[in-house]
Amino acid sequence: MTTPPPALLIAGHGTRDDAGAEAFRDFVRELGRRHPDLPVAGGFIELSPPPLGDAVTELVERGVRRFAAVPLMLVAAGHAKGDIPAALAREKERHPGITYTYGRPLGPHPALLSVLERRLDEALGSEERTPGDRSDVTVLLVGRGSTDPDANAEVFKAARLLWEGRGYAGVETAFVSLAAPDVPSGLDRCVRLGAKRIVVLPYFLFTGILPDRVRQQTEGWAAAHPEVEVRSADVIGPEPELLDLVMERYEEAVKGDLRMNCDSCVYRIALPGFEDKVGMPQQPHFHPDDDGHDHGHHHHHGGHAHSHAH
Repeated sequence: MTTPPPALLIAGHGTRDDAGAEAFRDFVRELGRRHPDLPVAGGFIELSPPPLGDAVTELVERGVRRFAAVPLMLVAAGHAKGDIPAALAREKERHPGITYTYGRPLGPHPALLSVLERRLDEALGSEERTPGDRSDVTVLLVGRGSTDPDANAEVFKAARLLWEGRGYAGVETAFVSLAAPDVPSGLDRCVRLGAKRIVVLPYFLFTGILPDRVRQQTEGWAAAHPEVEVRSADVIGPEPELLDLVMERYEEAVKGDLRMNCDSCVYRIALPGFEDKVGMPQQPHFHPDDDGHDHGHHHHHGGHAHSHAH
């Protein structure tokens, strides 16, 4: 009898936005429909139901013992590096006998860059445009923003990869929270660099409070600068490329082909101003729906994702 493949457990950030949470749940359901032989479940680290622990319980009740967890996140910040591994370690204590491997974050994958390019084309409109028209378009890629410098650097990496070979005047970077430059400062910078037309491109998977804020800030800035043409592009959304990419990350995790980025990871290397984080134990974010904030506060030392991947 062949061993069944490990179940796919999708871990999301969580959002206060109902539509955003529903988009995640829809996406998980669609993955399950596309892969009927594979047990698939998903949950959130915080803010919205279901919590990740419920997704694990659901799979365990279906007889699953082996998991591959994939973070449905573009960038590895504290969530992907610390909270999810810590949450998985807690689930292992809760359900003795389960084993899991842990996949990589999604971006900046070439398939996602293609979707971003499509979003830019949609925002620019199709009125008989030629590739040469891109040479007067400056893109402002707006990431979530993090207190983790490595995570912010990943957004810059995505911006550079989006610029390579696509013919835009430039691709600048900004963040909606926790990191500079913010959206208005990013737009100011584009203008100082001589931008004629700007498209603001949210580096987000699904609709939510933060992408809405990007659009509002863009519209506010545009109203104050009527001389600049500014357009807003849409989020990535539940595209076929995204569904395929999650499966690619799943396959990698199952095969154990993981190359996590540790060379500029704040939990491993002393980066200027962040020296206090090296070797810090990573603790789970407690989801508001989780029972008990006390029993279950196990400190997982050496808390980089590596230590939990086994």
